Amino acid sequence: MKITVAGAGNVGLITAVCLADAGHQVTCIDTQKEKIEMLEKGHSPFFEPGLEPLLEKTLSNGQLHFTTNPKLAYSDAEIVFIAVGTPAKKDGSVDLSYIYAVTYTIADNIENNVIVCTKSTVPVGTNNVIKQIFQHSKPRHLKVDVVSNPEFLREGSAIMDYYLGDRIIIGTDNPDAALKIEQLYQPLKIPIIITDIRSAEMIKYASNAFLATKISFINEIAILCEKVGANIDEVAFGIGKDKRIGQSFLHAGIGYGGSCFPKDTIALVQLAGNVKHPFELLESVIRVNQHQHSLLVKKAKETIGSLKGKKAALLGLAFKPETDDIREAASITIIKELLEEGAIVTAYDPIAIPNTHKLLGNSIEYTTDIRQALKDADFAVIATEWEQIKHLPLETYTTCMKEAVVLDGRNCYSLKEIQQHPINYVSIGRPASLNLKTAQRL
Repeated sequence: MKITVAGAGNVGLITAVCLADAGHQVTCIDTQKEKIEMLEKGHSPFFEPGLEPLLEKTLSNGQLHFTTNPKLAYSDAEIVFIAVGTPAKKDGSVDLSYIYAVTYTIADNIENNVIVCTKSTVPVGTNNVIKQIFQHSKPRHLKVDVVSNPEFLREGSAIMDYYLGDRIIIGTDNPDAALKIEQLYQPLKIPIIITDIRSAEMIKYASNAFLATKISFINEIAILCEKVGANIDEVAFGIGKDKRIGQSFLHAGIGYGGSCFPKDTIALVQLAGNVKHPFELLESVIRVNQHQHSLLVKKAKETIGSLKGKKAALLGLAFKPETDDIREAASITIIKELLEEGAIVTAYDPIAIPNTHKLLGNSIEYTTDIRQALKDADFAVIATEWEQIKHLPLETYTTCMKEAVVLDGRNCYSLKEIQQHPINYVSIGRPASLNLKTAQRL
């Protein structure tokens, strides 16, 4: 099929590359000329494991093309995927200006009947507005079917999620359009669920909100475990064995971040408010997560007292491993609060330093050498569970730091392993291991 993907971001580029790899003729369009020029050379503007090899392959075999020209992109497309950004406004509602702008552009440039699939995460009812735009803006002799086809790609494992996803959602009121999109995905052998458009839009938000709820729930249980002397690792394992609950998203830490959960939970609360439904549960989920982002700084002050003039090693900048995305990352909140306390911060991350430097500038030091970050540090804060951190020999803390004080926001190490080393260790929801020379006691 001839397919166009509007938007070369995390969702659009993955979609374009994977469809091209399946043998379709794919054109990916974006308004940023520099990004398109980079992609034409086989370089991705963001880090995603496995992406660049597929990008180079599909470019070289002629299945994938990039352009900034809407006429080239849309004139003879059979299917168009909308995968542009839907950022949050200041009030928490979704900014749909990019969605509507690309809709008008598609309508102005199509020359054949086309199916338009919205992959961007949009509030319930958005696709109906898109339909109305096409009804009033497209050439009268052409037919445009609108489909809601939300994505469920996780940053850091997006390629795998595309090929091995749990389900594919197709929301439309036209059975013929549903059948064509179903045929597009059938080679993946992933369960396909066909719904009405509004239900498809809600599935995306409800999925993210539920997962965010699990994260905030286990973090609240972790705080309670600290107060009553329980171990969150054992508690999470025990409750996760219940098939109704499951093990996933029950890892205690300093909260969720990224481009989806924070934005989508707030947007769902806003959507509920628009129909006069107070979403009290989700409001609590958001508050708990905001509190978690500041938890390690609080623990640092409780453990070693004043942070003024202390050297802090911040380990991990990305909101999760295997990505360079720092959007809503707990690390950013931690760094800002450490600086407010007068600490001197050196941050380690294997790939997210350029994005962080754009945001924080030279207010902190940066390094891709974890030992350099730890050198002469008064305390270390683990904000991202990178494999390089999880598998770091624990004696590195004792040999590099002034005194090995580690505040682990991702519970990277087992307590049994920690106790074999002279490390002062504070984690989330687990007993602390402290033997500080000059410190306050938890």
